[in-house]
Parts: sequence; structure tokens; C-alpha cells
Amino acid sequence: MQTFTHYFLHFIAIGAIAYWYDKKNWKRNWLILLATMAVDLDHVFATPLFDPMRCGIGYHPLHSEIPILVYFLGSVFVKHKTIRLIFIGLLFHMITDSIDCLWMFSKCEECYVNSEVYKWFN
Repeated sequence: MQTFTHYFLHFIAIGAIAYWYDKKNWKRNWLILLATMAVDLDHVFATPLFDPMRCGIGYHPLHSEIPILVYFLGSVFVKHKTIRLIFIGLLFHMITDSIDCLWMFSKCEECYVNSEVYKWFN
């Protein structure tokens, strides 16, 4: 269920965001939001490339505190509709990945203790 939820949020829920954001241009907006998935390119710098027990929040460069703050501020303060939508997509991506991390942490305390998120709060 965790994997389904993760990919549902990444691919389907953004369609709802695109529709809510601008009903007339929702297909274009959905493509823009899909394009924000490119933020995951920072995963290629990780060793190993994929670790199912690793929380990407705080670990990958574009999934860390400063970029997440920038995504939030851009979502709130940027006036240009397309650029704001990109920031919204990036922020929603981080929210989705955070939900995935919380789900993983609920099953694996060691995963939490070894995560970058743990260091943020301790």
C-alpha cells in the first residue's frame, strides 16, 4: 500500500492539483508538475543508487532543508503562474517523499535514527 500511495501522489494527485490550479489548462499544468519529478535526478549521486530503507528527505541535495525552504517560499511568494506551479510541484514532491519516509519510519525505527531527518530534530 505504501508504494501505491507514493506513486499515486506523485502521478495522479498532481492531476488534481493541476485541475485546481487552472481548470482550462489542467493538462498543460499536469505535464509541468510531472516535469518537476526531474528533481529526483539528484538520486544518481547516492550510493547505493536505490536503498529502500533510506529516507530521501535530507539525504539527497535537492531534497534537503534549504531547497525545501526555497520551494515553500516560491509557492507562496512567486507571482508568475508557471514558475509558482513549478515550486508547488517541487514542494508537493517533498511532501509526498516525506509521507513515504514517515511510513517507513513507522515500520523501522533504525531507519529513522539513521536518517538525516533525525539529525534535524536531535
